[in-house]
Amino acid sequence: MKGGDHAPILAGELLGLGHRVRGFGAPPGVIPRSRFERADQGDGLGVVGFAPQVILVYDVLSPAGLHGAHCASKLGVPLIAVEEGFAGRDGMWEQAKRITGEKLWGRYVRKRVDSVVALDDFASGEAIRQGFAETKVHMLGRGVDLEQYRPGLTSELPSSHGVHGLSLLYLGKLDEGYHLETVIQAFASTVGQREDWSLLLAGDGPQEATVLAHASRLGVGGRVHSLGRPRSEELPGLLGSATLLVAPGGESVRDGLIAVRSMACGLPVLAAELPRYTSSVQDRHTGLLVEPGDTGAWEEAIRLAAGSPKRRDAWGLNARDHAEQHFHWAHIARRFETVIWQAIEKRDDPPPVEEQGREPSGDPDLETRTRATNISS
Repeated sequence: MKGGDHAPILAGELLGLGHRVRGFGAPPGVIPRSRFERADQGDGLGVVGFAPQVILVYDVLSPAGLHGAHCASKLGVPLIAVEEGFAGRDGMWEQAKRITGEKLWGRYVRKRVDSVVALDDFASGEAIRQGFAETKVHMLGRGVDLEQYRPGLTSELPSSHGVHGLSLLYLGKLDEGYHLETVIQAFASTVGQREDWSLLLAGDGPQEATVLAHASRLGVGGRVHSLGRPRSEELPGLLGSATLLVAPGGESVRDGLIAVRSMACGLPVLAAELPRYTSSVQDRHTGLLVEPGDTGAWEEAIRLAAGSPKRRDAWGLNARDHAEQHFHWAHIARRFETVIWQAIEKRDDPPPVEEQGREPSGDPDLETRTRATNISS
């Protein structure tokens, strides 16, 4: 379950493309038509009985990664690893599990992997740092539901906290390692001096009181509001009602999904120039990429974005277009399907003699659909 909702959404898209998909190790109902099988079961009878043509695993250092590698070896089928990348400040238990996996089976599983699908530039770099050849790594990006996240949505959450007018929105943990102090300092030196702008902090964490106290010391305590952690159903409206998203980054940021969702809502993004964001945010086209931790650079970015409504409108339109072209789940699934076919074809035996002279249909999609495919994740 390391990939969050990536596995069940991808499974649904592949089912829609005509593939047979099963989930092993996933709780019932997470992936359609799947059953629970513990990843540490040694025999792998469930996977072997399904006889997939390819196996997908999330996190090669997990027991599920080892289980998938054993089954792939037994069946002689490709193993594809999905790499989301991990922040450097995982909890102690998470770090201990990864160290254990690295020592006991990491080398074996990596050797068995045929292809790696990375979800952003950080994950791609992480896969290469783990020892995968660059030729095996495919950066496909993170998918987003363009119906759920779309322009024009609104939220009552800001107004319930007395917030009206234009806003910078921060979504994430209120903790050390997220460069929150940089954003508050830059806000206080720019639009925080105006009555029509607010900084909204949507999240929770141990540094909430410290962050708000810092804003008060800078004289903008009345313009910095902590909204708490929004529920998942509140998130699209909150993004749709904001003026700009600020993503200052830091070593604790786990992924760049919030930037992708913001762009789907037509919300311009001011993001730290980090691999978590460079795979999605286009500098001066869908927002700005800013030097992380540089207060002067963030001040300039906020001034530039806040000073021109016309520019923000253009960035918002570009952001939605970019999301439709690159982050639509249907596109992600098609690209993933290509990686799957390439992995299968590298292992396929030559076609039978009676098929070698068969003329292709001329329709590559039809040729793809007519092949029987079983995929296990």
